[in-house]
Amino acid sequence: MLSRTAANLFWMGRHLERAETAARLLDVGARITLLPNTEEGYRNEWESLLRASGAQGPFAERYGDAITQENIESWLFFDCDNPSSVASCIEKAREGGRIVRTALTSQVWDALNTAYQELRQLRTASRAKLDMAMLTDFTTRHSSTVRGAINATQLRNDGWHFINLGYSLERADATSRLLDVKYFVLLPRVEFVGSGLDNYQWQVILRALSAHRAFHWAYGGDITAAKVADFLILNGESPRSLLTSLYEAVWNLDGLVRRYGDSAPATASVKARQVLESLMARDIEAIFDEGLHEFLTWFIGEISAVSNAVNEDYFSGRM
Repeated sequence: MLSRTAANLFWMGRHLERAETAARLLDVGARITLLPNTEEGYRNEWESLLRASGAQGPFAERYGDAITQENIESWLFFDCDNPSSVASCIEKAREGGRIVRTALTSQVWDALNTAYQELRQLRTASRAKLDMAMLTDFTTRHSSTVRGAINATQLRNDGWHFINLGYSLERADATSRLLDVKYFVLLPRVEFVGSGLDNYQWQVILRALSAHRAFHWAYGGDITAAKVADFLILNGESPRSLLTSLYEAVWNLDGLVRRYGDSAPATASVKARQVLESLMARDIEAIFDEGLHEFLTWFIGEISAVSNAVNEDYFSGRM
């Protein structure tokens, strides 16, 4: 496969997952504002989303100090100057799919194109008629439709591995950032740990990730920080956990190495397996002892290193 084709398939997967992440961030913010928790109140929750996504600087350049729900909604959903907004990501995913149209089934292309066309209609609608739940539902619905078409109709060849590698790496990064919103930013003081506020915020994260019912199937009983963090970090049955995402990334990278034989570069595969082994060597108590924010910062950096290795191995023209 040409490196250009591989890159477009990889980034199509990443952009679709990134669009869903932006929508889920909006959902987290909307739910958290229902229960103000600091003296800063309303503004703090929206600012936390910017901090977790690393977008404070670009947002400030466009909107200044006006960190309001309306501006955050525009930035994370509609603003094409934000490369990680829902609109930007869907447009990039559709353009990437158009470039490699012959590598996609008609069902995948139709799902991608439908999402793009409906997005265009949505952007012309009055903002007053669009609520946060509608925007989140629009994104997750179309993301699920495209993902379903990919899994149901694409050959399990190298293109399929690249698409799903993009999905899995982006999902690992996204889950890390959503966890970081909760623990590092939204919980302002240590005395709140274990409080009703603390447990409510963990429920918000689970619901934003569509994982509330799955969590109760796996753990039952009360929602606690340790249980939710374990579910979203170390539980291999949790579809969005860091461990599951890394398992899938390693599996797809190993699949590419097998397909390309001895000539295949394996730097990314080796790096991903090292991160996976390091993650498996931890338990949730060790992660909390280390500091959840510090652990998540390390993990996000490692996922970035794996992504860079994928680019070097497969998209630099060496393949």
